[in-house]
Amino acid sequence: MKTLIVVSDTHGNTKSLEKLTPLIAENDYFIHLGDGVGDIRSIRDQYPEKTYFCAGNCDFFSAYPTEGVLHVEQVDIFYTHGHKYGVKNGLETLAQVAKSRGCEIAFYGHTHTPNVCEIDGVTLVNPGALRFVGDKPTYAYVVVNGRKHTSVLVGENLR
Repeated sequence: MKTLIVVSDTHGNTKSLEKLTPLIAENDYFIHLGDGVGDIRSIRDQYPEKTYFCAGNCDFFSAYPTEGVLHVEQVDIFYTHGHKYGVKNGLETLAQVAKSRGCEIAFYGHTHTPNVCEIDGVTLVNPGALRFVGDKPTYAYVVVNGRKHTSVLVGENLR
C-alpha cells in the first residue's frame, strides 16, 4: 500500500506547504500540479525521492515538464496542471489522454475546484488549491493498494 499527498495552485502560499510538511514526510509520494511549482523547493530538497511535479500556466518561463506519468503499485497515474487539456471546459479530453497512456487515474489542477469523478474508466482527481480566495485551502490524500485506489479531498486550516 502506498499513500500520496497531491496539491495544486499554491501561488506563493508557502505557509500552507510548511504546515503540510509533517504529513508529506510520513507519506510515500508528494505531487505538486503546478502554478507555484517553485514554492516546493525546500520539499524537493528534503524529499527528492518522493516528490513529483509539473509546471502550470502561471509557472512562467519554467523548464519543468507540464505532465508526467507515475507508476504506483499496479496503477499508472497521469499528472498535469490541466490547462493544456481545457479542464475548465470539461474533463473528457483529459480522461481520453490519460486512458491513451494506459493510466487509471489523472491528477489535474488549474480550476481551483476540488473534484473527484470518473469518466470512461479513468478517475479524475483535482485537489483544489492551497491558495484559494474566499474558501479554505484543499489537497488530496490518495491511497493505492495493488490495483485499487481511493481519493479523498481534504480541507484543513492551512492558512
